Amino acid sequence: MTVLDTPSVEGRVGRGALSPRCTLVGAPDAPVVVVLGGISATRHVVSSADQPGWWGDVAGDGCAIDTSRFRVLGLDFIDGGRDATGRPRRIVTTGDQAAWLARTLRASGLDRIHAIVGSSYGGMVALAYAERFGQYVDRLVILSAAHESHPMSTALRTLQRRIVELGLETGRAQDAMAIARGLAMTTYRTAAEFATRFATAPLSRSSNDARFEVDDYLRDRGERFAEGMPPERFLALSLSADLHRVDPSRVTVRTTLVAAEGD
Repeated sequence: MTVLDTPSVEGRVGRGALSPRCTLVGAPDAPVVVVLGGISATRHVVSSADQPGWWGDVAGDGCAIDTSRFRVLGLDFIDGGRDATGRPRRIVTTGDQAAWLARTLRASGLDRIHAIVGSSYGGMVALAYAERFGQYVDRLVILSAAHESHPMSTALRTLQRRIVELGLETGRAQDAMAIARGLAMTTYRTAAEFATRFATAPLSRSSNDARFEVDDYLRDRGERFAEGMPPERFLALSLSADLHRVDPSRVTVRTTLVAAEGD
């Protein structure tokens, strides 16, 4: 199944200079689809021989976002930099990310794009772009993102940021990042999935402790995330998600919304 409609003549690639913080992969001169993911996503959307793509099973030759029919543009989010304490230097909003995308497209000679596919934080940025620059994009596909953050989502992200801030204060930022990510993983999966994937009995136990299969999973995911995500970037983009606000009445671009039950 193909996510996007048949390409139009609009959204063709120009001849401008491509920013080093974005990638453009696909059929020459084909319509452009911008693909934006969560806060850990990078400009490498499509897998290549020397670089795995974070959405390589969705975007690529013959995939739902087919690079034989479209060019896929991936973008590194901006994060505001780092101060002397290891925290973000300034707040970055999804509106800032939308403006950064608009500047990147203009500099690359892309006056109009066929679509933006945004998932999670990338979906928020896509909505912010459509609110401000909707005349330059034909359609949106938004997965698991809304016009504003739910208070429960903000509550969970606030706790994650407090964990990371405590890690910075105690010199254990990477350990804190891993714990915060482990907490986040419990919100990306359902209780039913955990019940079917993991045993309830401990894998091992001692006189004063026990080790569980689900704990091994959360530790592994957290440590992998912490290896590639600097604390200041995590803090900036996590807060950016909670500050996200878009007026739905100002998004007039044709939009497909995809939600997961219980998300």
